Amino acid sequence: MLESPFRGAPRGLDLRCRGWEQEGALRCLLNNLDPAVAEDAEELVVYGGRGRAARSHEALGEIIGALEQLGSDETLLVQSGKAVAVLPTHEDAPRILISTAMVVPAWSDEDAFRRLEDAGLTMYGQMTAAGWFYIGTQGILGFTYETFRAVAAAHFGGTLAGRRVLTAGLGGMGGAQGFAVTQNGGRALIVEVDRARAERRLAEGWVDLVAEYEHALTAHLDPEGPGVVALVGNAADAVPCLLDDGIGFDVVTDQTAAHDPLRGYIPRGFTPGEAAQADLEDTTFREAVFGSLAAHVEALLGYRDRGAVVFEYGNGIRAQAAAHGVPRAAEIPGFVATYVRPILARGVGPFRWICLTGDSDDLRNSEDVLMEVVGTGSLRGWIELARERVPLQGLPARICWLGLGERDRVALAFNDLVRSGECGPLAVGRDHMDPASVASPSRETEGMLDGSDAIADWPVLSALLNAAQGASWVAIGNGGGVGVGRSIHSGMVVVADGSELAERKLRRVFWTDPALGVARYADAGYAEALAVLAEGRQPA
Repeated sequence: MLESPFRGAPRGLDLRCRGWEQEGALRCLLNNLDPAVAEDAEELVVYGGRGRAARSHEALGEIIGALEQLGSDETLLVQSGKAVAVLPTHEDAPRILISTAMVVPAWSDEDAFRRLEDAGLTMYGQMTAAGWFYIGTQGILGFTYETFRAVAAAHFGGTLAGRRVLTAGLGGMGGAQGFAVTQNGGRALIVEVDRARAERRLAEGWVDLVAEYEHALTAHLDPEGPGVVALVGNAADAVPCLLDDGIGFDVVTDQTAAHDPLRGYIPRGFTPGEAAQADLEDTTFREAVFGSLAAHVEALLGYRDRGAVVFEYGNGIRAQAAAHGVPRAAEIPGFVATYVRPILARGVGPFRWICLTGDSDDLRNSEDVLMEVVGTGSLRGWIELARERVPLQGLPARICWLGLGERDRVALAFNDLVRSGECGPLAVGRDHMDPASVASPSRETEGMLDGSDAIADWPVLSALLNAAQGASWVAIGNGGGVGVGRSIHSGMVVVADGSELAERKLRRVFWTDPALGVARYADAGYAEALAVLAEGRQPA
């Protein structure tokens, strides 16, 4: 077993496990818990309030031990962050199957789930935390960039130049909004209650200045000032104060952990440390949380009334506010339904990979191959931008947006690159926020054309299909991104180690996975998906 799971993933070509599929899973799991990647590695929290990679330290040790001994004709079963069985299968089967937080629906409300979690029976795993494929702030960059690009196109003639954006939250993926705003020409003011978290984003290059209210506001209002300013304060105080002070913004949104309000949303009058130690059954604390959240949303509505473009960035803050005395919260649109839906309807989504040896040359070589296979100007622009501006966290990794007929060709080209010896093994997969991999009525599937917002058959079919096609590991979970009971989602990864087995798996998985996404949106009646079907694309 590893000396410490909190020193990051092993590097190089020496194996601790009995094959690269098992080794890839081990390294991705430990990369999730690298202190440079995770929000709180010692507590096993990767991102998103309390999204964990494993249920407990003991459970983590058992998972690591099982991976180190797992054969290439066996499959490890992981139940909500705990290894429960290793069973004989075959080499083309997945090496790991993961199910997290999958509670019977009537017991899937926040309070019931928390009691089950406190009893040690389950855990909240976000999306790629429990799915062992988190890559830090970069993971949401593509989605966020595309969102703000769509905002610019819809409201400001295609650019955010000269526009000011107000948001809140600098958690695990919070730096993405500031980056996306500046790359679309705008400037961002981001409220963050935890100074240490804001300072971390400053050190990583995601924000340009960390300051209190007056200094932060002065810097933001200066047209020659820093592009991304972190305002240290509670959003429930700061956003209403900005509104009352008459500070105008062109775009207003939010990225606090409102999906997990009692653990992730810090109420007014509490420090982050005090909130973390609070009794979640305490009436005073609960009233403080939901009262703060309501005040925050009322201020968002105030900005909307004054003509700002206001939207929810998928954290469930509208539903929480509506349930606690702010019925107008439903007037705020969601970002996917308003801005990103046409992209998903074409079967395009976030494709990502991790360089398992830790060699940054592997990342550059694989990026070069990506651009050879899919040589669009927009993709080249993104890779060049990422090379220049996106800091690496943990194992070198990259994300881009690819669709049907692109993912399988790129994945196979990656395997050929590894086979040639020019690159070490790669873990190739995608985010859970993909066309067929999630049912989330307040985010990815909000406002579906046919009313199928809450139909969760699609992510279940996605997990079943990827298991049938032999992905190296497949994960399915409840609640990622928006909170328990509000979404079902699935993810998968295939390890490209240059072998014929990897080639078989990559060829199957990365054709049928996006094909299911096209089928999902075609079934809902989207013209973009029907057009892709009419093209009759064929696998590589």
